[in-house]
Amino acid sequence: MNARVAAILVALLVVLGGGALLVLQRGDGERPGSAAALGQPLLKGLKAAEVAAISIRDAAGAITLQRKDEGWAIAERDGFPADFDKVREFVVKAIELKVGQLEPLPEKDRARLALDDKGTRVEFRSAEGKPLATLVIGKKHFRKEPEDPEKAQADGRFVLLPEDPKTAYLVSDPLAQATSRTSEWIDRRSFQVEKVKSLEVRHPDGDAWKIERAADNADWKLTPLKAGEKLDVTRANSASYSLSLLDLADVAPKDAANTGLDKPTLIEASTFDGLVYNIRVGRLEGENHYVAFTVGGTLVRERTPEKDEKAEDRERRDKEHAERIRKLEERLAREKRLSQYVLLVPKSKLEDTLKKRAELLQKEEKK
Repeated sequence: MNARVAAILVALLVVLGGGALLVLQRGDGERPGSAAALGQPLLKGLKAAEVAAISIRDAAGAITLQRKDEGWAIAERDGFPADFDKVREFVVKAIELKVGQLEPLPEKDRARLALDDKGTRVEFRSAEGKPLATLVIGKKHFRKEPEDPEKAQADGRFVLLPEDPKTAYLVSDPLAQATSRTSEWIDRRSFQVEKVKSLEVRHPDGDAWKIERAADNADWKLTPLKAGEKLDVTRANSASYSLSLLDLADVAPKDAANTGLDKPTLIEASTFDGLVYNIRVGRLEGENHYVAFTVGGTLVRERTPEKDEKAEDRERRDKEHAERIRKLEERLAREKRLSQYVLLVPKSKLEDTLKKRAELLQKEEKK
């Protein structure tokens, strides 16, 4: 076989095998794996409907995703909600994995390709706990070695099937989601404080402030307002509105220590919907605050008609209000579930609300 023919065959392997490459360093006398396996499903027989649990174990730890009546949950975080779309996407990717290349795997190559006990082990199980499929995910594959392999987007991944431990496979998907980090699996939707009526913040050092307004579109008032002070309405709006835009970075373990929630910044927000949120903000862990909260109050279900409201407008607004109440009830059910956990909320999401009293005031213009 001349060099030109060999080059053409390699190119065809790349196209037809979904990234198939001759990737393992072999001696001249060794031949690549069976061409008949190229392009075939890696995890034969795996069906999405049968998957009820996924366990992932890597160097950082372990995580177990379990399918529940209300959705997927993380066992190691006491059933905290997992992101349904991420779990579904991962299962679909696993089912669609195709053999891009396979080679004999001598013992000396296991560690080099991270297909030993240091690799990421993924197991799919049924509702009865029966193993459906297992694979070990190893080293990333790059067509061209990047400067920083940890941060670069890979072209594929080396994998191993435990039932065939002497064969290394290459798949074209980098399988970036295969990690035990809970931050990569949680449902990031947080609690949302909307239509704020009053907002009070009390810092551990004694600094405190409270803003109130008479209606949803009314101006904020700072209480008490000292002589010569003037509230910066834009900052007051940001402090309240930010609470409706919260999302989660992660959820803390049940036994998390040194959270700072024993001496927190306290936030109390009441809404025009009749809800009251009591939020405790603890110390920073990297770029995220430890946060715990409760939600109470009585949801205002009745709509107050506007003055001189026409019949056709009343009917439309009643329907809109009923739909809003329905969505609020659904959100509240989830928020009460979230209130059982210690959350990690990005610092950037809370900065406007955690301002000190002096930062809410208009600054005097220099003369």
